[in-house]
Amino acid sequence: MPSRAWRRTTTSAAAAFAVTATLAAAAPSALAAPNKADPVSLFPSDSLTVADKGQLTGRRVNLPTANCGAPISCGLTAQLNQLDGFDLDPRIAVRFDGPVDPVEAAARITLQDAHGGWRTGVDRVVYDPATTTLYAHPEQQLAPGTTYKLRVQGGPANKSAQDTFTTMSATDGLLDLRKQIDSGRAFKDSGITMPGLQIDGVFPTAGTLVQLVADVTVGAPDAAPTTVGFTQAPGTYVFGSYLAPNWLRSDVTIQQTPTRDAGPTALGAVRLPFVAVLPAGPAPAGGWPVAVFGHGFTGNATNVITAASTNMQRGIATIGTNVVGHGYGPEGALRITSGGKVTTLPFYGRGVDQDGNRTIGNTEGSSATGAATAQSSRDALRQTSADIMTLMRSLGGTDVDGNGTADLSGTDVTYFGQSFGGIYGTMLTGADPKVARAVLNVPGGPISEIARISPSFRLLTTQQLQAANLLNSTDATRSFFQEQIPLRGEAPVVAPVPGALAIQDYLARATWLSRSGSPETFAPLIDAERVLLQVAFGDQTVPNPTSYTLIDAGDLWSRTSLYRNDRTANARNNPHGFLLSALPAAAEGKEQIAAFLGRGEVVDPDAAGNVWEVPISDPALLLTLNWPEGTPVPSRR
Repeated sequence: MPSRAWRRTTTSAAAAFAVTATLAAAAPSALAAPNKADPVSLFPSDSLTVADKGQLTGRRVNLPTANCGAPISCGLTAQLNQLDGFDLDPRIAVRFDGPVDPVEAAARITLQDAHGGWRTGVDRVVYDPATTTLYAHPEQQLAPGTTYKLRVQGGPANKSAQDTFTTMSATDGLLDLRKQIDSGRAFKDSGITMPGLQIDGVFPTAGTLVQLVADVTVGAPDAAPTTVGFTQAPGTYVFGSYLAPNWLRSDVTIQQTPTRDAGPTALGAVRLPFVAVLPAGPAPAGGWPVAVFGHGFTGNATNVITAASTNMQRGIATIGTNVVGHGYGPEGALRITSGGKVTTLPFYGRGVDQDGNRTIGNTEGSSATGAATAQSSRDALRQTSADIMTLMRSLGGTDVDGNGTADLSGTDVTYFGQSFGGIYGTMLTGADPKVARAVLNVPGGPISEIARISPSFRLLTTQQLQAANLLNSTDATRSFFQEQIPLRGEAPVVAPVPGALAIQDYLARATWLSRSGSPETFAPLIDAERVLLQVAFGDQTVPNPTSYTLIDAGDLWSRTSLYRNDRTANARNNPHGFLLSALPAAAEGKEQIAAFLGRGEVVDPDAAGNVWEVPISDPALLLTLNWPEGTPVPSRR
């Protein structure tokens, strides 16, 4: 902890924080006398916190609220002031009393555990000559609930400077929900007598047509039925529901409670659908081993049918539910045609009409609204993770066919998730030891970086920045903003364009706020032996640098399998959805998944071929976008 004398003799951290929100005019990159400037302020700093015994860190953030900008930016600051520490990947700001060489200055910045030992440098550097301020991020993700020394080393003609800051208890919220589920408190608070599955319908896979009648238009007839998948393998479809504790409020947020508390009280129970696909034949004693499937963004529980094809041939049952905000509206139904008979079953869609246009989209309701917009999908993903925890605890002893014996086992439950399912699956696997093994297909993090970089989601960032009145471009090809944020390992950005610094600051604070519901936060909690990751080279939906962040945070490189789409006939196309596609890689990826879930074995899908690297040959392959030549790239320069 720095002394009070030190704090009095340096410019306040509040001033450093204010600098991060300054709109900087473009300035020439020529740097005069770069080796003689001294650091005069550092951010982050514990001087921007207050004592709070209700927090695990003993602190609570206390950022200045004056001149906070647009209402959404002020609301963001107010929400950050409820947290018990700074981000795990903070945007560091060091202001100097004169010009510096950004490369040389960045090399003098280190972060070290205040108790000694672990340390890291900085990367992703931006230098603003107009304010002689250098911005950067740690080379490696920091640990939650830990105090660090931020140091700027002196040189022959320079003074050194240091301060301390404490990171937030970022994993605490989801861990609290899991503990409430395990203790039974969550079920008691929500009025659930005992977790379990309610069976609504059982059908053979052969000759059965499954269609979704989606609830799309509020108060109007349902949409035309859509076929949602089929399997040629013999087995059994099972459809039904289960009750799960719900912590989400109507604005898609979970109450922020002091981190020493046991977490918020469940607000009641919500009935969720499940779709399960079982192998053919009688179940073994104790029931079929079960793998939970986590569907992707825009998907729903019926995606289990496509995902289960290899598992059912390998003696593994597959089950899944709807993510918060997915499956369209609550009045949707499944239409099952089997044996010449049509059966209609409830589907319990989780979408809501958030924008009031009387239409429910396929992801509407998965992001926070109102003043909490900057939280994005943070709490929807924490709730979804908790929903799957409840589903896993509802499996044991389930008698599907009514013959008095268990058809589904609740022991050694495994998980595999695609895209969004890989993202919240990382959170689930890190927070819940009941996940025996997990395969995470094309995940990445943080979610805010996926949205910023990916052409598929960049418009979401545009909308957020527009609400904050921070758009700084009229160029639609740049999505109307130019942020100039370098990727890891890239050269520093010098003299960013007007408005870029304010965008960088807003995005950094929004990421900070959402960190407790982002996958890279939970990756360090995963024992490597429990997980296998599948990453697609050149992924344009979840860009490779975001996969790098997640994998590196958990040091899971030895468990990362790389699908080299660039070495296939599909090289010009986005490989993100390969697992659920008609590409050869789909069957190969599913075979790798089944081997790991069933036997804990990591196999190379193409053996001696060069399309799969198991494990990845070089982590640096994921530092760049790897998109085909000519693909539009978000502006960072």
